[in-house]
Amino acid sequence: MKKFAGLVLLVLMHAVFFQTAFAQDGKSALVPLASLDDFTRGEDGWAFGLGLGIEYESAYEGSDEFGFEAQPAGAVQWRRGDDIFFFAGEALGWRGLRSDTWLLEAIVGFEEGRKESDSDDGRLDGLGDTDEGLEFALQARRAFDADWRYWLDSRVVIGENGNLGIFGLGRRFGEREDGSGSEFSIVAVFHDSDLANTEFGVDPAQAAASGLDETNLSGGFRSIGAHYNYRNYLNDHWQIFGEVLYERYGSDIADSPIARNNYEAEVGLGFIYVF
Repeated sequence: MKKFAGLVLLVLMHAVFFQTAFAQDGKSALVPLASLDDFTRGEDGWAFGLGLGIEYESAYEGSDEFGFEAQPAGAVQWRRGDDIFFFAGEALGWRGLRSDTWLLEAIVGFEEGRKESDSDDGRLDGLGDTDEGLEFALQARRAFDADWRYWLDSRVVIGENGNLGIFGLGRRFGEREDGSGSEFSIVAVFHDSDLANTEFGVDPAQAAASGLDETNLSGGFRSIGAHYNYRNYLNDHWQIFGEVLYERYGSDIADSPIARNNYEAEVGLGFIYVF
């Protein structure tokens, strides 16, 4: 019920603030997608955004416990032409536009580990903690035309705890080129056996300590997901953003004793001040 209420809130925010976009001067973002923050206002040089978001989400991968969590938002960016270098949270990256219809991105960051204490109900007791790991992500998006109304997406994430592949199709809504508006995408997610077992496997020692059945997973299909992103401007400096994420696990993951649900969900809403 709370997830549904969060979705309704985002839809209402979309309606309330739709008319406020006139405050922007229409300067072009690198790519006019709501999911990619761009604080440069179409100009070369440094740009800064700082804000806060509130997320209502699963406590861990496959959890049936949900809760609210505050997350910092924003980034430090440096733009030169069709290239932006950025630092956001624990991630350092670059994205570049090529031929108006290709967006390439490379990111070095950290994958958040899992702790037994993530479950207030003790669902993870005996499984131990999963360490935070370094990961490297490469992404390519290919638009069908220069206005980025429709696009194809592919991403490969290589990490210390395993590897992930994501393939999707997206649709942008809205007419502006400043990164405001909304978008919707559907993605298929695949992982290797290392990542599958890091997140959903139970080795013999963990089985003995937790009482859960020993579980060894192979790589392959992980999930199908849907993602909605929203971003708009309240005035020259303030942005509002939001997202809704739903990921439905494949049968192998859903059968793991760690997966108390056969899905993961998240609703987020926040504000950013652009300097």
